[in-house]
Amino acid sequence: MRLRPIDLAREHGLSTQAVRNYEEAGILPPAGRSPSGYRLYAPRHAAALRTFLALVPAHGHATAGAIMRAVNGDEVEEALRLIDGSHAQLADDRRTLEEVEEALRGLTPGEERPPEPGEGVTFIGPLAHRLGIRPATLRTWERAGLVVPRRDPRTGFRVYTPADVRDVLLAHQLRRGGYGLERIARVLERVRAAGGAGPLGAALREWRERLTARGLAMLAGAAALDGYRKTP
Repeated sequence: MRLRPIDLAREHGLSTQAVRNYEEAGILPPAGRSPSGYRLYAPRHAAALRTFLALVPAHGHATAGAIMRAVNGDEVEEALRLIDGSHAQLADDRRTLEEVEEALRGLTPGEERPPEPGEGVTFIGPLAHRLGIRPATLRTWERAGLVVPRRDPRTGFRVYTPADVRDVLLAHQLRRGGYGLERIARVLERVRAAGGAGPLGAALREWRERLTARGLAMLAGAAALDGYRKTP
């Protein structure tokens, strides 16, 4: 069965140029050519396009493209490595969200108190390692006013109290959700002023829904990819 670029494009509301671009990017396998030089696609190309578009909501455009290139190049291990990375990121996002929610459950108006010297404090290196980010990122957040750790008067090192760690966890999750630094600073200011999670309740529910949607998209993407690999 011969298919034209327009046949693939119409199914998904794409332009024929987009279909050609996907082929050139290796997302679709190479197309045959007619005697006059026109591209000729087959059902496998249509399956590849459907698979790629199913993978995008689960893995993002760039990773979905990389997965398709790996599969089309018979590099199954590379495709699986990319898929594993997305699953690990989703699991990490879930853990971060749960840590934020747990931190907020312990924050109620009037109950915060200054920690005793050394109580529950941490430093920039261990905190950055815990979140999988660079210490320079925490310094950037500090300059943006997201969190302002105190300095040890003897060493000059930044010291993060439990409240500071809570704010860093919130900032980390908000960044994952696409918030800019200025917006995060405003949200954290509201959380501190309110003494509770009220200002973030809706946002956290939205992120949980996004994580669920992404997990379901991974299931759909995996099914599509498995079907594509079996398409002759």
